Order: sequence, then structure tokens, then C-alpha cells
Amino acid sequence: MILTMDIGNTNIKVALFEGRHMCEYWRVSTSRTYSSDEYGIILSSMFANKGVRTDDVRGIIVSSVVPTINFTIEHMCQNYFHMDPMWVVPGVKTGINIKYENPRELGSDRIANAVAAYTLYGGPCIYIDFGTATSFGVVSKDAEFLGGCICPGLKVASEALTNGTAKLPHVELVRPERVINKTTISNIQSGLIYGYVGQVQFIVNRMKDELGQNAKVIATGGLARLIAPDSKVIDEIDGSLTLKGLEIIYERNLA
Repeated sequence: MILTMDIGNTNIKVALFEGRHMCEYWRVSTSRTYSSDEYGIILSSMFANKGVRTDDVRGIIVSSVVPTINFTIEHMCQNYFHMDPMWVVPGVKTGINIKYENPRELGSDRIANAVAAYTLYGGPCIYIDFGTATSFGVVSKDAEFLGGCICPGLKVASEALTNGTAKLPHVELVRPERVINKTTISNIQSGLIYGYVGQVQFIVNRMKDELGQNAKVIATGGLARLIAPDSKVIDEIDGSLTLKGLEIIYERNLA
């Protein structure tokens, strides 16, 4: 099995693959204070809970946007899985032609998303990753990553609103049935959710205009299912897009 790890600012998404099939999936909180042993014990416990042995893992690939814990994760892989992980860094084969002005600036999670979106859904395509930040990426029909944009994530926007005001409360991120509401909490929820829906629709439509053609839109990330029902531009929801991209990249680097 191949172990894939997507290290984000809030969570580390972990999955085991047999070929393209995802066998197991877990989420672990991203902690900059955990030691390699703490991460190793957490993963070992999750494996044991599913009846999987760490010895069953024959390869590891990692995407990270949190450089401060990369050393810890690398040592965890060495000590608990007895192998060095493959990192998604410049020079790794992806099958995607990166058209960024400086490819080294491009987050490894965005590369994995682009690889999976194009490989699994074809091009041209647009992916939207609803995470701590919401990132959009565009891949041409010729497998070129053309760029995209990055917005504050929905939770970040919610926290900024309540932390920056004296009287507005923290709210649960749920979608009210109406845009016009009669309580402060539902007013905030309406503005956050439907405002975000509008933002997504505008950005996607503008991207299609700049492409000069239609493109399939794939959404991923923890909040994708909150936005997608009211969006008229999202064609597919694939909550494991980044991890699938990592597995594909691992395959392409075996030779």
C-alpha cells in the first residue's frame, strides 16, 4: 500500500491506496508542537484500529504547506515506517506543465489537485479547494497549469468578522434557507455562506471567460459540500482530490 499525507494548516489528511483505490482515510490535527513519536503513535494507533500493519506500507508521499513540521514528519516516517517519504517538490514528475512565473512558489497541494483534476476529469478543468484558504486552479486541455487565485477560507472569513467587531458573535457555519433573515446569527450565516457562493460563481465564470472555453469544475476540501448545493458552477465534488493526486504523482515517479 501507498501512504499519502496532505499536511495543511489545520489538518493532516492521511490515506492508504492500493493502486488508484483508496482503502483507508483519516484526519489528524496539524500541530507544530508534536514530536515525531507523537505523530508516529497516532498513525500507528489508527492503523491498528483498521487492522493494518505499518509494514504493509511500501511507499510514502507527502505534500506540505507547513514547512516547520516537515522535519518531524520525515523522522516519523523513518522511525515508524522505516523509509524516507517522497516529497512533492520541484523536480518531481507530475505530468503537468507548470506555467507559473516561479514554479517554486506553487504549493504542493495545488500541484496535487491539478494532477488529480486533469487525470481523473480531463481538461480544461478548474479545481476549487475549500480549506483554511480557498484556492482555485486552472488546467488547460494540454495539461498545463495556467495559474489561479487564492481567497480567505470560509472559516477564516468568519473569524475575521467576529474578531474584528465588538458585538457580532461567533456562529456555526450552516446555510440558512433564506438570504433575508431576522436574527443577527442568521444574518451572519447568510452573508458568509451566500456571499461565498456568489464569490465562487463570479471567479469561476471569470476564469472561463479568460480561458475562452468551458471547463469542468471540481470542488474539494472540507467545506465544499456546504457551498456546492447553491452553486451553479460546480460540476463534481471529490473530497479526496489532493490525496488522489499524490498517489498519481507517486506512480509517475516509480520509474
